[in-house]
Amino acid sequence: MNHQEGIVITATELKQNLGKYMDSVEQQNEVVITKNGNKIARLTPYVTDIEQYFTIREKALDYQYGGKKVSYEEFMEIYEKSTLRMEFINGEIQLLASPNLGHQEIIGRLYLIFSECFKGKKCRVFLAPFDVHFRKKDFKEPDVMQPDLLVACDVEKHVTEKGKYMGTPTLVVEILSEGSRSKDMIDKLNTYRLSGVKEYWIIDPKQENIMICDFEDYEIEKYKTYEKGDVAGSWVFTGLSADITGLFEELI
Repeated sequence: MNHQEGIVITATELKQNLGKYMDSVEQQNEVVITKNGNKIARLTPYVTDIEQYFTIREKALDYQYGGKKVSYEEFMEIYEKSTLRMEFINGEIQLLASPNLGHQEIIGRLYLIFSECFKGKKCRVFLAPFDVHFRKKDFKEPDVMQPDLLVACDVEKHVTEKGKYMGTPTLVVEILSEGSRSKDMIDKLNTYRLSGVKEYWIIDPKQENIMICDFEDYEIEKYKTYEKGDVAGSWVFTGLSADITGLFEELI
């Protein structure tokens, strides 16, 4: 709950106009009471205990994590102790919101398509939440992100004793949302490009299309957008394709 800027009054003014200031508090204004020039009390709008809990928790999380600049080591220490889903991009901690139903339906359909294509092959398909440490060319610290879906062909050589994947995916997929659109199309594209990812699928449920970017030598080699009626096809993996109409039909 956001309060408007507080009203500062004296104790005498409060006594003389109690009804007036109670009305002001009811309208979500905060009233600060002074005596002899010192602030002695505050009247604030009443909120239930549960409202207060969520308000305080949300503010605390935003203050503690959202957009906070930390080192890679500090991020890993925070991440290991937290139950929150978060990413580390360009030195900042980014909290991840829960996906909606449409997002989950699309990623589920894509996973079935990808799994069928790679059945019995070396490359493996993984769904978020799945941490990947992207080491960008000419950058000291990696980004840590959770692509919605990825294809990794180097799993055998890049799994730690604790079962963590530390390689670089060949292909990554992100599904856009209103809150992630700019991040996925700018920041994440840049990270994937500079870290050696070969192909990036950007799924746009709002426009009902897929844009596929192909990277070569850390630059965008080519890209193409597929609309309804098209079949989106991978440049890197022969036989990997998705029917655009079928992917987006009858979403919740």
